[in-house]
Amino acid sequence: MKFALFSLMMNIPNAVTGETLTVQQKFQNILNQAILAEELGFEAYGIGERHGAPFLSSSPPVVLTAIAARTSRIRLLTTVTVLSVLDPVRVAEDYATLDHLSGGRLELIIGKGNDPRHYPLFGITEEEQWDSLAERYALLKRLWNEENVTWKGQYRPPLDNVTTQPRPYQQPIPVWHGSASSTLSTELAAKYGEPIFSSNTFHPQAKYKALIDHYRERLAYYGHDPKQAVVGSGAGSLYLANTPEEAVNRYRPYYNAFQATASAQINNTPFKDLEDNIANGPILVGSPASVIEKILNYQAAYGNQVLSVSVDGLTEAEQREQIERFATEVAPVLRREIPSTVWESKPQEAIPKVFA
Repeated sequence: MKFALFSLMMNIPNAVTGETLTVQQKFQNILNQAILAEELGFEAYGIGERHGAPFLSSSPPVVLTAIAARTSRIRLLTTVTVLSVLDPVRVAEDYATLDHLSGGRLELIIGKGNDPRHYPLFGITEEEQWDSLAERYALLKRLWNEENVTWKGQYRPPLDNVTTQPRPYQQPIPVWHGSASSTLSTELAAKYGEPIFSSNTFHPQAKYKALIDHYRERLAYYGHDPKQAVVGSGAGSLYLANTPEEAVNRYRPYYNAFQATASAQINNTPFKDLEDNIANGPILVGSPASVIEKILNYQAAYGNQVLSVSVDGLTEAEQREQIERFATEVAPVLRREIPSTVWESKPQEAIPKVFA
């Protein structure tokens, strides 16, 4: 198994200390987190995209470019790029630039996002999100794979003989499809024969497994080999301690603070409290042994080769503690137990297509 550390750059008062980082301090915290992730052997670091408080992640390509300048190996993910509201020309240009500046370490995860506040900001309705995503992605692929593109659609002005610059460094830039709530996202991924990344954050395992199973079924429909399916998975928040009881007690204030935010309430999680989430949901709170057991249980259901974890909201000291404990006490066991063919090539080399 391979591992990504990611952040949505949520900046709320610390649930234990009451401290709130300034915007500048939060950006520096993210840079330090990514540098530490590389030092500890994480294969990837991801920045999500949100457009409203308490998140500061409105511009992932800029943040990832800063991370690229301070790292040399770790892959750079977008978790996710909200393509349903973005101009594909701008996306093509920004991320091809990042691809060059990072030496070919970029991997895009696209999706429609789960914060409805971004739709009015960018001039589409929530009802249009899936049609918009499909149209914009089809155009993005053409812009990266073709020159002299002529195109006409619904969600941006027509293009006549356009070649975006720069051309991508990688041929092609790897793209994953974020999957959280609808078979429309897994259908789009299967149509193109591209990998999916399950959010696996707010609901029980069965909800996400059904989407992953649908993805494999539709791969076969479109003529791709389901045995070659590549799946990544999130895991919600991470908190390790020497015993499960200690982890629950230390993490509870953070969990309650997160659940009280408006953004968390949008997701309508069915879990009534932290214990319910630990028992029946994806959150990774416990001893290293109990967390390993849980990850193995989810991997058996999903067949994922990549796992992403987050330490958003913790104090900086706790962030370091959690990242280091995961890297030294959890990740080595899972790397031995779960084979992964993802990211086998060196980042500086051209990364091959996921599906032949």
